[in-house]
Amino acid sequence: MLIRISKNNLIGWLQGCPPLNALRVFEAAARHLSFTRAAQELNVTQAAVSHQVKALEDWLGLKLFRRLNRSLLLTDAGQAYLPTVRDGFQRLIDGTDRLRRLERGGVLTVTAVASFVAKWLMPRLGRFRQRHPDLDVRMVDFSREDIDMGIRYGGGGWPGLRIDHLLSEDVFPVCSPRLLEGMHPLTRPDDLRHHTLLHDDMREDWRMWLMAAGVEGVDPTRGPGFSQSSMVVQAAIEGMGVALGRSVLVAEDLAAGRLVKPFDVSLPTRYGYYVVCPPTTADRPKITAFREWLLEEARDTAKM
Repeated sequence: MLIRISKNNLIGWLQGCPPLNALRVFEAAARHLSFTRAAQELNVTQAAVSHQVKALEDWLGLKLFRRLNRSLLLTDAGQAYLPTVRDGFQRLIDGTDRLRRLERGGVLTVTAVASFVAKWLMPRLGRFRQRHPDLDVRMVDFSREDIDMGIRYGGGGWPGLRIDHLLSEDVFPVCSPRLLEGMHPLTRPDDLRHHTLLHDDMREDWRMWLMAAGVEGVDPTRGPGFSQSSMVVQAAIEGMGVALGRSVLVAEDLAAGRLVKPFDVSLPTRYGYYVVCPPTTADRPKITAFREWLLEEARDTAKM
């Protein structure tokens, strides 16, 4: 529901509300029953406190304090008004706190390529949760519109968005350690002629890698294909063949020994991963927190 407040209605509402500074001074003076202590708390002069109280009394048309020689007492009107003022300030404090918690915490909705989520992001999300326990990251697909930010794969050209480069990518063959043994162990790139090639949607990458490695006589198109890179990686782990691994997606499996890199030849790609979000919301605390964490994790990945 969208509520519209006209300028006239807003002016009328403000005219019906006492000055906020005067209310703040009244609450402090009433709590201390002293203009001097109220002035010390608010870091103003005693004369300023007296002026604000007088202004509030004039605005209300009522006396709020009885000023005696050595003491200050609330009038009946002041005693009746004080709980309302305190309740109003507490509501402002509570509402502001809820708003800040909503910005710092709550739910952060993020879109990303499924393979990237499965192979790179998911193993790391626990560390983000430890650092920001009040913020729940919700991963959704690209068809959703109610998202806070995204992690995109491509060349980095998305007009109208704030773009932060996250990770570059190389490609190179990876396989199960079992394929380094047996009848046709993988010791040289030419040995690929004896093994099944595994493909994702970018089959042309195998052709480019074989050319870079100087391999001839190997059909770069043969072998099964998978719609997602994470499926290709899993097939390689299971020993179904040799996959052209994408450095970002195979880093954890290489580190854990589930995969090995049999050759030293790597082929840089022109694509990478980028953190994107609308410029108007880029500095919201929860978006900033997740973006900075992602960039920190990416720097650690680059050191692996």
